[in-house]
Amino acid sequence: MLLSSAGWLYGKIADIRNALYDRGVLRSHDLGAKTISIGNITTGGTGKTPLVAQVAEILADAGEKVCILTRGYGRKNERERVLVSDWINVLADTRTGGDEPVELAGKLIGKAIVVADADRVAAAEWAKENFGITAFVLDDGFQHRRAKRDLDIVCIDATNPFGKGTSLSRGILREPLSNLSRADVIIITRAELADDLDQLRSKILRLSPASRIFLSRSELADADSGSSVGLLDIGLSAFAFCGIGNPEAFFASVRRRGYEIKGTRVFPDHHYYTQQEFRELKREAHESGASLLLTTWKDNVKLTELPLTSDAEEFGMLCYAATLVTTIEDEKEFRDLIISS
Repeated sequence: MLLSSAGWLYGKIADIRNALYDRGVLRSHDLGAKTISIGNITTGGTGKTPLVAQVAEILADAGEKVCILTRGYGRKNERERVLVSDWINVLADTRTGGDEPVELAGKLIGKAIVVADADRVAAAEWAKENFGITAFVLDDGFQHRRAKRDLDIVCIDATNPFGKGTSLSRGILREPLSNLSRADVIIITRAELADDLDQLRSKILRLSPASRIFLSRSELADADSGSSVGLLDIGLSAFAFCGIGNPEAFFASVRRRGYEIKGTRVFPDHHYYTQQEFRELKREAHESGASLLLTTWKDNVKLTELPLTSDAEEFGMLCYAATLVTTIEDEKEFRDLIISS
């Protein structure tokens, strides 16, 4: 009963806050450049980060000077402004800049700068003055209504679209489902793992009849140990581990790509690994009979910051980071929508 009441209260607070923005009591600020928000209506992983990178690449390829604005959850000081990358270099580690911002920075060298700051309005003004930014991508921006946007994109995970349909404390909703009506675009991620896409699409259209819906599919494309040589041998046995919002979706992608999973281990989202934990993972993988450790790029950016030790190849067990390639159906329509927004 207590959890139910807390969830109801959380939803009401979200509704009141949104109403204040809708009526102009709370002000939304124009960032002075094209602004595209990519976010969620639920907590947990929805496959948002690959989409942020994809949208930034589309804008960069169209000639825009792109900045990703992110809070950088889980870093030491979320109120400190950190320039995570400057187009040329990654300038921050994960504890200072956040794991997802550092992951994005590494993938978007030459395409976008990444700024971590809880105050994304102030960060946008700073980025425009210092880097001549012409397009912003708001990472996890659906609830960040202080920043006006030209396009509001919401990701919905096909494997767990709305949880129990209730707000935080009791469920995974950040705000009531009716607020999906604010979205211009809804992307159903991990569509390849869905049980009934037609039913999910119908429910979304009832909630947000004016939104445009795209399907997104993910595939494990490569696994890299940090060397110049990738590894993707079908049939290899792996011990898979991760600290992300939806670990089961990652494990499902690993299996779909042909790996035999000998064992798994799940850590909390945004987890920072210790050297001892990594040793334990290698031991567990060895005892399971796996030929390698396999994790995500988000986890890998933190693992690479661990101090090197003499037992780096203990048990002959190497750790590989998997790359997920995301494909959007009607890709040309989606690209044109991003460019013209």
